[in-house]
Amino acid sequence: MTSAAPTTPAEYWDKYKPHRGQGDQPRPPARAFDWTGLADGGPGAELLRSPATALDLGPAEGENAAVLARAGVEVTAVDFSAVQVERARRFWEGEPRLTFVHAEACAYLDQGTDRFDAIYSTWGAVWFTDPEDLFPRVAARLAPGGVFAFSHREPVVGQYGAQEMGGKWLEGRETELTVWRWQYGPEQWADILKRHGFTAVHTQVLTNPDPAALGTLLITATTAP
Repeated sequence: MTSAAPTTPAEYWDKYKPHRGQGDQPRPPARAFDWTGLADGGPGAELLRSPATALDLGPAEGENAAVLARAGVEVTAVDFSAVQVERARRFWEGEPRLTFVHAEACAYLDQGTDRFDAIYSTWGAVWFTDPEDLFPRVAARLAPGGVFAFSHREPVVGQYGAQEMGGKWLEGRETELTVWRWQYGPEQWADILKRHGFTAVHTQVLTNPDPAALGTLLITATTAP
């Protein structure tokens, strides 16, 4: 039986993985922090500068959060897909420093006042949330001198700003659902971050081993000490 098409963004991510009838998947490995999804030996958790606390926005299966937790970091991982959160909790049950929270990123950031030494997103919520809404909230919840870091697919030249996204659950279906992602080039992201008070912005494109494929845009910034 074919599953019904999603009608909300949260439902889209509920059904994003597993997909194509593959059924539930085994727990992914948590060997090293990965920004690209390609296990290519690129930069790792050192970009977060050894935080004591960290917030993961859009953790999906949660392997990066688990890597940090196993290294002694107190990690909170927030995802607005109920299915993703339930699966991640099951995968990493028993990790004492890791907490998964079911919430939308901006709503979660509005709820508390405690601050994190690092806030990060690997192909996660930063890519799928308007930065004009998200970045002020991130800045408010980062500790002084804290690190904000995120990665997403290298953007196609000229395809900047809010981009309508297709996907395995949107292609060829009659649905009113539109999923958006916000993607910019390195200089554009730097300008947006600086406008919201971030400093020490560093951008880089990590190339894909496949020369025909797009790479990963990786950005780090800090708050004032």
